[in-house]
Amino acid sequence: MSNLIVVGFPKAEEADSVRRELVNIQQEHLISLEDAVVVEHDDNGQVQLRQAVNLTAAGALGGGFWGSLVGLLFLNPLLGAAVGAGVGAASGALSDLGINDNFLREVGETLPKGSAALCLLVRDATPDRVIERLRSYAPQAKLLRTSLSHTDEDRLRELLEQSRKQAEALRLG
Repeated sequence: MSNLIVVGFPKAEEADSVRRELVNIQQEHLISLEDAVVVEHDDNGQVQLRQAVNLTAAGALGGGFWGSLVGLLFLNPLLGAAVGAGVGAASGALSDLGINDNFLREVGETLPKGSAALCLLVRDATPDRVIERLRSYAPQAKLLRTSLSHTDEDRLRELLEQSRKQAEALRLG
């Protein structure tokens, strides 16, 4: 079962930086993410969602491949590729994998203008090692919502607070 974790940041750039770092951490097998979305409540009051994966582009690419293959079988690869890409893009645009977009927009509406949140759907993680790697972002991060048990949520808050204190001590020392 996956867990939802929503962490708030004063600026969208900080949330983007953490998401990029999480991609690196994922390659080291310290965390397994199903979805990672930066939700920004911009200065104009609009909620922007920055998905980790562009489903429309991914669908078009996959559809183009399968369309080309079918087109080769029927001796018209260009027509097959065009039709496949169109169908793939349409199915990608209609897909909502990972965290529900309506939920993300609700989270965005609760954020102060100019701030952002990083919404993560975590399949598996080694929290202490992940927090250790993200220590430099700890002073700005604030745990907003989770689907973790109360015990796990308290432990995550504790790890974030420890990291915040260590990051501040390094900055001041």
